[in-house]
Amino acid sequence: MKKRFYNLLLRLLLFPSPSINLSPHEKEQFELLFERLAKEDLPKLEYNLPIPKYKFLSYLAENKQLILHGSNHPSIHTFEPRNQTLFNGKSVNAVFATKDPIWSIFYAVFRKESVYSNFRNGCIPADNKHKYHFYSLTHETFRNNPWTNGTVYILPQKTFQHVESGAIHFDEWVSQEPVTPIGKIDVEPADFYFLSKVASHHAKEPLLKSWFLYKIRILTQRKAKNMVKIK
Repeated sequence: MKKRFYNLLLRLLLFPSPSINLSPHEKEQFELLFERLAKEDLPKLEYNLPIPKYKFLSYLAENKQLILHGSNHPSIHTFEPRNQTLFNGKSVNAVFATKDPIWSIFYAVFRKESVYSNFRNGCIPADNKHKYHFYSLTHETFRNNPWTNGTVYILPQKTFQHVESGAIHFDEWVSQEPVTPIGKIDVEPADFYFLSKVASHHAKEPLLKSWFLYKIRILTQRKAKNMVKIK
């Protein structure tokens, strides 16, 4: 009963991940790209397919025992554990990653130097099929040119553990050992599926308020943009 309530709440407040249905031809193209990962030392995959990059990254994460890490830095050869804070507030010394391609792309294209005060985001699994997303920046961060080109690193999953705590948790995975990527792919802001669904909040606003107003703010922003176009 409680889980059903949480799932309903997530559907009301946040945006779901897009459905990913691949054709046999698309899977074949993805397999050809995957073969490069085994043949070269940390290859930067040249992605020229007319298929969104998040679909390729999803294919790897779901089918190849691989996991993803987005970064503004294009030349990381080894990820070292460092002190970080989980969604539940627990401090860990670990490497962070996720199985979700869209969330990893966000961290690749969101320019960390632009942050004023805080930024709020998350990818929340609701069950075995659905995930829900939430992205909000302070007004000052929005005015600070928050987007850039970045890199999604493809990591072996074997040392990572999924962090699950409570009915609502993020798609966070942690490794307490150093991790060497097996490949990487360049991404740009246009590759971020929810780029048009990033809300804006006041720096000192309570987190729960940002959650509850998230969709309303996106709709308000969209209406404001449409009004400007009409004028």
